[in-house]
Amino acid sequence: MNALLSVSDKTGIVELARELHALGIKLISTGGTAKLLAEQGLPVTEVAEVTAFPEMLDGRVKTLHPKVHGGLLARRDVPEHMAALAAHGIDTIDLLVVNLYPFEATVAKPGCTLEDAIENIDIGGPAMVRSAAKNWKDVGVLTDASQYAGVLAELKSAGKLSDKTRFALSVAAFNRISQYDGAISDYLSALNFEEGNNTPSMQLFPAQSNGRFVKLQDLRYGENPHQQAAFYRDLYPAPGSLVTATQVQGKELSYNNIADADAAWECVKSFDAPACVIVKHANPCGVAVGANPLEAYSKAFQTDPTSAFGGIIAFNRPLDGVAAQQVSKQFVEVLMAPDFSVEALEVFKSKVNVRLLKIALPTGGQTAWDKGQNLVDVKRIGSGLLMQTADNHELQLADLKVVTTKQPTAEELQDLLFAWKVAKYVKSNAIVFCKGGMTMGVGAGQMSRLDSARIASIKAGHAQLSLQGTAVASDAFFPFRDGLDVVVDAGATCVIQPGGSMRDQEVIDAANERGVAMVFSGVRHFRH
Repeated sequence: MNALLSVSDKTGIVELARELHALGIKLISTGGTAKLLAEQGLPVTEVAEVTAFPEMLDGRVKTLHPKVHGGLLARRDVPEHMAALAAHGIDTIDLLVVNLYPFEATVAKPGCTLEDAIENIDIGGPAMVRSAAKNWKDVGVLTDASQYAGVLAELKSAGKLSDKTRFALSVAAFNRISQYDGAISDYLSALNFEEGNNTPSMQLFPAQSNGRFVKLQDLRYGENPHQQAAFYRDLYPAPGSLVTATQVQGKELSYNNIADADAAWECVKSFDAPACVIVKHANPCGVAVGANPLEAYSKAFQTDPTSAFGGIIAFNRPLDGVAAQQVSKQFVEVLMAPDFSVEALEVFKSKVNVRLLKIALPTGGQTAWDKGQNLVDVKRIGSGLLMQTADNHELQLADLKVVTTKQPTAEELQDLLFAWKVAKYVKSNAIVFCKGGMTMGVGAGQMSRLDSARIASIKAGHAQLSLQGTAVASDAFFPFRDGLDVVVDAGATCVIQPGGSMRDQEVIDAANERGVAMVFSGVRHFRH
């Protein structure tokens, strides 16, 4: 039995080779891998000895040879294939261990040149992987160090790899080649090529987009019971995103659970202070910050106790036993937090259907990625895709432009910023009443902004919350003064909106007439 080892990432390769040698498997290798194995005292035959042809062109050509690919591709059950190998002095290769040049890591480095990128496009590696994967009935192909232990265990116990194992390795190999080629295509398709410029600029949206997703699980059904569904994650997910969650308790997540959980988690992790977000049907129905999880939850729940029933709840702080006791009094589908105390887990131990998701918050940093934010959003449209940069805009106090005679107080400014942050996660048209770090009324998803304003005030009434002295956020401009009049009639004393309407002055005049403060953010937050 012969094994060919040629790896860029040397993790675990010496240990693997040593175990293969102990099993009586002949080791064949290339370049740096062969040198490393020889230095460790392992008997290894260089590929150049097998092919009787030296590596050339700075290593660009070393395994592209019939004595390599013939050994990989020959079908052992076809006499003509085996006769051809014998006639040309070609030995079979029964195990291939290859990982590819680090193209993805290279192009991710700041200042990566086109020359560096091109030199890290592997040719021989993918060719060998494809040959071995195609001939999976006779050849096992390993493309990642995580596969080594399982393969060794099977070789030791059975003396060979099963058809099931070889097929699974083949699938993984073709997936890896697809991922690799997709990354190369994405990079090259995004280049703004300029003659003589070795560090060309990059387009945000490449000429061809190659989605690379890994299935996490099949789901019981989709948005409705007659639809089938599955849950996938990005090949390289943003830190702190929902797909990185560990489910520590509860029944299987549904399609709608996942969609709503993502809405809740993205909203709650945008707050620095301890926060709680309750989501129902993709919209926040209660959001609050507090001194601790219990206070944040209690305030968030007050906004709309009716809608909170059967909702999705997210915290941006570890959930302790005291807060867990309070949450457990309501019916909750999914509960998310960076961690759960022993006491909190004990509280929900008897509620076996409640899904508890543990998600590590992003460690933070200057870039959107460091903050756990996706760079691009994608929406399926018929047989196409809409792609846009993600709405990662973070409004600062200094960005606000006061456009009314009345100036907002320092407290009102904080309420306005809070309301604006919540509005970003509410389906358009969005109207959000807030006060004291909590939502007081949320109007979402209406065709008319006027109706959203009315619904928000109606919901506050149902929750027996007074809207007197509240701050209101509107995700887009008020096209007429009527929407402003509705929120002021309800009790609002200050308003934040993007501005930009041809009737801005009419709305500003109305605010001055009603004696309320209004600020423009200069940014719209449509969410469809």
